[in-house]
Amino acid sequence: MLTSERKAFILDRLRRDGRIVAKTVAEALGLSEDTLRRDLRELAAEGLLLRVHGGALPASPAIAALPARWSVSPQSKMAVAAVAARMVQPGQVIILDGGTTSVQMARLLPRDLAATVVTHSPSIAVELAGHERITVEMIGGRLFRHSMVAMGTVAVEMIAGIRADLFFLGVTGVHPDYGVTTGDAEEAAIKRALARQAAETVVLASAEKLGAVSPFRVLPLTEIDSLVVEADTAPALLAPYRDRGITIIQAEG
Repeated sequence: MLTSERKAFILDRLRRDGRIVAKTVAEALGLSEDTLRRDLRELAAEGLLLRVHGGALPASPAIAALPARWSVSPQSKMAVAAVAARMVQPGQVIILDGGTTSVQMARLLPRDLAATVVTHSPSIAVELAGHERITVEMIGGRLFRHSMVAMGTVAVEMIAGIRADLFFLGVTGVHPDYGVTTGDAEEAAIKRALARQAAETVVLASAEKLGAVSPFRVLPLTEIDSLVVEADTAPALLAPYRDRGITIIQAEG
């Protein structure tokens, strides 16, 4: 079997099963595990999967830079953002994470809503400039251009002084075994710090993120409260999260 054929088989099996077990696939292809692992390394270098101990998992397309992420699952993001926006109650203090779904959520907050939004995303602050009854508290720091959010020690110090009702968390991967993940270690640490300052953490999970994994874990599933997903998300895909006691909030069909 040619290398290209092997890689096509691996990716097809990954789409079908949601994971690759190196030993099983090597046996199915009649390969040594060393050859299979080399194929996995090359596919991982192309961003097509994420290697883990014993095999591989789907890589999230949401790990791309912010401009490219606008074209990934736009309808799914809009549906998730609309549901999340309706969760915010008058008088609440919420933390709104950076990312494309979060920007959409900011746009959809009611114009007459009186609330406080804390964010480390300049993009979200700009979106909320016209919401006259929303107080916007900006977290400062060093700009991380990949996601257009503030990071660094200044951000961490400011985050420590926040107490919020809800944290709307944006991630690039949500997996039953690996929790919620993102593509940068420092960004993951900032997200964890934000989660510690909120009574509840709500994960915004557009379609491409479910079952996918990125290199750095933000939180285990035990530390999130709710998962906002599309209306037509398959019950089997959601079952592992429900089994872990997470509240599933689905968009309207």
